Amino acid sequence: MSISQLAKEIHESPTLKLNEAAQKLRDKGEAVIHLGAGEPKSKVPLDAIIACAAKLNTADIRYTPTEGISQLLKAVVRYTEEQYGRLVSTDNVLVSNGAKHSFYNLMMTLVNPQDEVVIFAPYWVSYPEIVKMVYGKPVIVKPKDHTFQIEWDDFTEVVSSYTKAVVINSPNNPSGVIYPPEFIQQVVEYCERKGIYLIMDDIYHRLAFGKTPWVSAYKFANNDTESSKLIVLNGVSKAYAMTGFRIGWTVANKKITAAMINVQAQNMSCPAVLLQAAAAGALQGVQSTIESLRQTLENNKNVMMNELRAFTGIRVTEPHGTFYCLPDFRAYSNDSVWLSQFLLEKALVVTVPGKEFGMEGHLRLSYCGTIKEIMEGVARIKWALDPDSPNEIYVGDRKLRRDWK
Repeated sequence: MSISQLAKEIHESPTLKLNEAAQKLRDKGEAVIHLGAGEPKSKVPLDAIIACAAKLNTADIRYTPTEGISQLLKAVVRYTEEQYGRLVSTDNVLVSNGAKHSFYNLMMTLVNPQDEVVIFAPYWVSYPEIVKMVYGKPVIVKPKDHTFQIEWDDFTEVVSSYTKAVVINSPNNPSGVIYPPEFIQQVVEYCERKGIYLIMDDIYHRLAFGKTPWVSAYKFANNDTESSKLIVLNGVSKAYAMTGFRIGWTVANKKITAAMINVQAQNMSCPAVLLQAAAAGALQGVQSTIESLRQTLENNKNVMMNELRAFTGIRVTEPHGTFYCLPDFRAYSNDSVWLSQFLLEKALVVTVPGKEFGMEGHLRLSYCGTIKEIMEGVARIKWALDPDSPNEIYVGDRKLRRDWK
């Protein structure tokens, strides 16, 4: 059987692969702790469920316009005004099957073969792969130290006549870092001068913890919406805990949006109307669930930081948002893939290799589980790696002995 060269070059999703491995162990009755999860534990907002059920009860479940139902488009317009202070119209909005699909549509619309897309590391695993899927070239800019902050000169040195777009995810998956407002201002102004598209992935923007405030890139944009190359991605997956609903959107100038609608019409017709109704219900409904989730995550983050700081040999930069941190485990191994597999096998703890995010030697740990999972998960990792920790540990009702060095 022959498959395309492009398909051969696209990497398997590491998070999905680890989820599958963890589930197989759980099915065998193993006491697996998942510190790799990218979804909150909180319930979907009631307003979303009511809106979805109301639409289902009509028994009128049909195709929708490619760009999305009017109710949801208007809700995104209002959301953009309230959260960003930016007045846009429904013609600036395209609703898709999650922010990942939004990013894919955007790359299909903007990128020609061999165009370059600048991506800051650590990065969400799908960015480079999607760029390659449209025959573009991902150009990675890495931070010089464990703070995950990008040096300005390192960024500008990679920009060339082939640079089509810059992608920024802040708060950042996987590090939890928020780029400082003055850095975002520099990037916005630089991209405007150079005529480069700036893509802001703001999917975590309402899950910021306050020490470094999240600031919208719109604050620094000089161009109005219709002449701007600033594009914002967002969705309901993270802040509203609606990962399974797969609704995201883009806000862009009308010309780009119209082109993306044509792309989406050919690759998936339209998002499911039930899921759109639920998203509209979430955006228009009571917003208190977001603050409750944010406070829970901040508390969980504090617990994980306390546990990790007592861990000899690792370095960790405190996250300012999201549900992730990205500790440096190079004191134990430079091979994050091996290390992640080792911890799953020996300690039954799921982590995600930093290599997949452009940061080899690191592991992404999620703190969106329970306090018990966080504390026990880090204790198991410490037991497996730190030779100074006790030789024995209970995992579930089994006592395990460390018999390796």
